[in-house]
Amino acid sequence: MDDRADLPLEDIPPPRRRRRLARFLFATFLIGAVAATTIAVAGIWMFNRTFTDPGPLTEGVVLVIPRGASVRSIGALLESEGVIDDATLFSWGVRALGGERPLKAGEYAFPAQISARGAMALLQSGKIVERRLTVPEGLTTLQVLAAVGAADGLAGELPPADKFAEGSLLPETYQYLRGETRDAFLTRLQTAMAETLDQLWRGRSPDASPLKSPQEALILASIVERETGLAAERPRVAAVFLNRLRRGMRLQSDPTVVYGLSNGTGTIGRPITKTDLATDHPYNTYVHAGLPPGPIANPGRASLAAVLQPIKSKDLYFVADGTGGHAFARTLEEHNRNVAKWRRIERQRRKK
Repeated sequence: MDDRADLPLEDIPPPRRRRRLARFLFATFLIGAVAATTIAVAGIWMFNRTFTDPGPLTEGVVLVIPRGASVRSIGALLESEGVIDDATLFSWGVRALGGERPLKAGEYAFPAQISARGAMALLQSGKIVERRLTVPEGLTTLQVLAAVGAADGLAGELPPADKFAEGSLLPETYQYLRGETRDAFLTRLQTAMAETLDQLWRGRSPDASPLKSPQEALILASIVERETGLAAERPRVAAVFLNRLRRGMRLQSDPTVVYGLSNGTGTIGRPITKTDLATDHPYNTYVHAGLPPGPIANPGRASLAAVLQPIKSKDLYFVADGTGGHAFARTLEEHNRNVAKWRRIERQRRKK
């Protein structure tokens, strides 16, 4: 045993003194290192927990991340909109945990209580909001233009109305992203109609023989579209008009009369009258034989298919039946009975 172990430091020989001092400094360093590591681990744990904890957003919000925005400015936007608590923490988290994946511009839907880490992942994913606009069958082109003009998220002014002919826009539900121009959106509808009409025309049935061109098919399909709102009736209504064309009979379609009187809006805001039916204009199919000079609306795919792949039928007439549908007839005598029934229904309704 070394009796000098307990001697004061100044009484210990220099070599032994240096070794003792080294042991002391190493122990001090080790304690400091452990403490620093503990603090660092605790800090990382706290940072990770804060970065992944639910955020302050109480309900979902849609935000637009501009092109070229920095991580700092994106964090500031998210903080100002209540998506995250701390923009600086978000910036640190993206730099530390985001890897090489950048934050992408676009319109994003942030759900309630999304964490800062979740917001980072969403912006890295590029899963931007896809908007939808449903264009119903049977709208006129002016009505479609109005709907596109009012659609949120589309950019730019509406093109001139005469750029898109009546019947040239295919009704359907379309997806679009914020910033797509209205002109480009309408061009997509136009392209969809041209492709659909071409496909159905090439696969047309021999029973569609009264129709001499795709344009004639489009015209008749637009009439069918406006004559009935029931999908199940479209093939039968189409068959009636095809049968009448074969026989050289006038189509006598009320919607064609309305279109001619409405300057293309498709509505006159009142019931049609006998005077209307006798008014001479190019779209009046009570006055003029054959098809009108152009479509009276934008027909959907089902109406196009109804006239190009028609059912076999001998019906020549139809009239409203009071249920939202129509009563069909092969002979004028049968049709007159159906008309009489419809007039009784109308009288009863007026009395109520």
